[in-house]
Amino acid sequence: MRIVSLLASATEIVCALGAGEMLVGRSHECDNPDWVRSLPACSSPAFDIAVSSGEIDAEVRRRLRSGEPLYHIHGELIRELHADVLITQSHCEVCAVTPGDVERSGACLPAAQQVALSASNLDEIFQGILRIGQALGLEDRAEAVVRGERERLDKVREKVSRFRRLTVVMLEWADPIFAMGNWGPELVEIANGELLLGKKGEYSAAIPSEQLRDADPEYVIVAPCGFNLQRSLRELGVLERHPWWRDLQAVRNGNLSFADGNLFFNRSGMTVSQTAEIIAEILHGVSFGGRTEEVSWRRVESPVQRVRS
Repeated sequence: MRIVSLLASATEIVCALGAGEMLVGRSHECDNPDWVRSLPACSSPAFDIAVSSGEIDAEVRRRLRSGEPLYHIHGELIRELHADVLITQSHCEVCAVTPGDVERSGACLPAAQQVALSASNLDEIFQGILRIGQALGLEDRAEAVVRGERERLDKVREKVSRFRRLTVVMLEWADPIFAMGNWGPELVEIANGELLLGKKGEYSAAIPSEQLRDADPEYVIVAPCGFNLQRSLRELGVLERHPWWRDLQAVRNGNLSFADGNLFFNRSGMTVSQTAEIIAEILHGVSFGGRTEEVSWRRVESPVQRVRS
């Protein structure tokens, strides 16, 4: 069986099922496990994503209004790869390639089975694992993977249950400010945190920045969609433009953290349980087989601490 995965989380799932050798093509975002980068990329961004977060947001909105694509699908390459299974996502028209993108590109293969995943919550993520397992004839492996992920999340919940529940806001974008939704609130709950903004099972959404000011959480985690840790850290300057930013208790107390949103917080694949572990580490200082600070996330010193250092 030959698989083209146009969704980074699906690529992770295929590999977790022990079927990585079936992959013949990937999206430009597929990067985990690292070896999949050697596969031909069957998509690319339709505009420059190296610009500022505000410029990216403006261009995405413009393209959505005008009907212009966010991604280029390399249809001829996909056809040459003779895929039996083509995996996309139907959850969000912004974050990754959709079935509509593929259809408009002319890359549809009559003989190929198309699997479009949705992921508004953890249950849908696990259902996606089972759907891929079914498409590949690996139902038993898929059930075992889901069982293992649920057990890993249960261990996080159990380990942090003795701590006080801390208030937290997770940001999925900085300009404009987006409060994280979808499965993010569930991970915060598992990590024994109290999420003040963002709703479980609903899309992450732009909010008036004053809502963050008024919420004034004990912790703030910034994990912009599609940004790795180093790119996320660049958003500090964007957030510091708000005149009230340094008055937030999370900022004053050194409880502001930036994280790898691309690999963890915004990816609905095999890193969701690790994301819950990262949140637990940020909020409660517990680790699960090795600390991930400075690797997957970084705490930012308070303005007072920075002056002293």
